[in-house]
Amino acid sequence: MTGILVLAGTPIGDLADAPPRLARELAEADVVAAEDTRRLRRLTQGLDVRIGGRVVSYFEGNEVARTPELAKELADGARVLLVTDAGMPSVSDPGYRLVAAAVELGVRVTAVPGPSAVLTALALSGLPVDRFCFEGFPPRKAGERAARLREVADERRTLVWFEAPHRLAATLGAMAEAFGGDRAAAVCRELTKTYEEVRRGPLAELAAWAEEGVRGEITVVVAGAAPEEDGAAADPAELARRVAGREEAGQARKEAIAEVAREAGLPKRAVFDAVVAAKRG
Repeated sequence: MTGILVLAGTPIGDLADAPPRLARELAEADVVAAEDTRRLRRLTQGLDVRIGGRVVSYFEGNEVARTPELAKELADGARVLLVTDAGMPSVSDPGYRLVAAAVELGVRVTAVPGPSAVLTALALSGLPVDRFCFEGFPPRKAGERAARLREVADERRTLVWFEAPHRLAATLGAMAEAFGGDRAAAVCRELTKTYEEVRRGPLAELAAWAEEGVRGEITVVVAGAAPEEDGAAADPAELARRVAGREEAGQARKEAIAEVAREAGLPKRAVFDAVVAAKRG
């Protein structure tokens, strides 16, 4: 008989937000895989629960090596509970590899739904929530970050990012450059904690504010690109610029042309001709 993998959400701030089922799962699991065993200890103390099984660490540094061990536990019939420091496993945290391994084995995977910084920030931002995409952490190096931002500059959906406080000002400045300083955004800090703060405004204004220094856990929500004015999408120079931006981000030219054509509502040939014209100068 195969086991079961349980992905459990943990509080992102306020301990009272812990899902009611979390305490039971912690007590009943054969193995608890935790991103940080010290934080797990504080969590169990706060919930007044005793872990019934074995505790192992499962974090970025050992995820590749430990996944086969946990997969074997699942294959042997164990109930494995996966928790991260905060929020849902696999969302910019360890978990994906273990889920993939469990699926490959035919092991059941289920979840204890819990708090999510992504959805909480999105709901509080005041920006459109009907369509959105989660981009995780931006690259740390300035050049790579700029290329990634150019890649999504024309994205119509609301964008959600995580960022470290000491890199926030630089990232907001880079976003203002790539998306335009007047693009609406929200910086959500210390969600559900005592000093929770949601700062809303244009990117340029938020970048200037962040220069003063910001602390805590940060989630950034940025409005999607506005629909283009009639005729702007067909401007050859603009079409060529978009393709070039995607190529700089590592995308093949053929794919970049196809994407730009689809977004602009044009034949691929029109975008190709614009790229050729730009090359000729």
